[in-house]
Amino acid sequence: MNIAIRDSVAAEFARVDDVIVELLQSDVEMVENIGHYIIQAGGKRMRPLLVLLSAKALGGIEDAHIRFAAVVEFIHTATLLHDDVVDLSTLRRGLPTANAKFGNAPSVLVGDFIYTRAFQLMVGLGNMPLLAHMAETTNTIAAGEVMQLVHAGDPDTQAEQYQEIIRRKTAALFAAACHGAALLHHAGATEAQALHDYGMHLGIAFQLADDLLDYAGDPEQTGKNVGDDLNEGKITLPLLHAMKVGGEADRDFVAETLRTKNGSAFADIMAIVHRTGGIDATREAAQGHQSKAIAAIETLGENEATLALATMADRAVDRQN
Repeated sequence: MNIAIRDSVAAEFARVDDVIVELLQSDVEMVENIGHYIIQAGGKRMRPLLVLLSAKALGGIEDAHIRFAAVVEFIHTATLLHDDVVDLSTLRRGLPTANAKFGNAPSVLVGDFIYTRAFQLMVGLGNMPLLAHMAETTNTIAAGEVMQLVHAGDPDTQAEQYQEIIRRKTAALFAAACHGAALLHHAGATEAQALHDYGMHLGIAFQLADDLLDYAGDPEQTGKNVGDDLNEGKITLPLLHAMKVGGEADRDFVAETLRTKNGSAFADIMAIVHRTGGIDATREAAQGHQSKAIAAIETLGENEATLALATMADRAVDRQN
């Protein structure tokens, strides 16, 4: 994430990191080791940044927003720990995943610790609407992950099912970060809905762009192994588009590759995706949600924070990691 987007909330952003470090303290050494490893491995901290910018767009950042931003990052971190175990991933952001470094069982259990730490922190905020909202969001994310697992390797997955998976597993937390900031501000329904819609469309655009990276990204910059999604049998829009518009031979090949989770066929699949226009179709879909995200916050007016939010949406699609 370009540093310029963070400039208007730089001091608060640093405080979020301080809270994260503080709350990872535990008398169980493994918790601290794994927690600090994944937190310090990098990442854009997009979700806590969304909390801070949303709060500033509504008038100002309070201490509760700082702590809520840490909550959102903790929930995201816990999902990463669990996802990497489920997906048997070995590389994230160019470094060994926590499960590759420490083992599957420690990663799952520390993920549970971080989840529960997030809810301890939320209870401390004393805002029941926010707690209810985040409980619902966390359940939605978990359901999305299960849906993705169920549909892995299933070439009969429909575009609507894919959209629902990414809405739940990725976009829901983006939307919750923005909407939660509005709840802490006791914002009106119109403002809260605008931020929720912004986050939802930004999250969908971000995930669509992420799906593209497996076929159009530079592994040195993406920090993940080429063909990971294919190895896991993940249904993504480039593959759905290829099966929709490709000839019978292309459709059969993509379907069989998904069923067998045959990562060795990646070069052939990439050729089919490019030949059938899957890259352009996915980018176009991402840009559509990008535009909807920017339009959603127009009702908030123009200020330093809304301009930064619009810039985030503007850069969500054309990225290399």
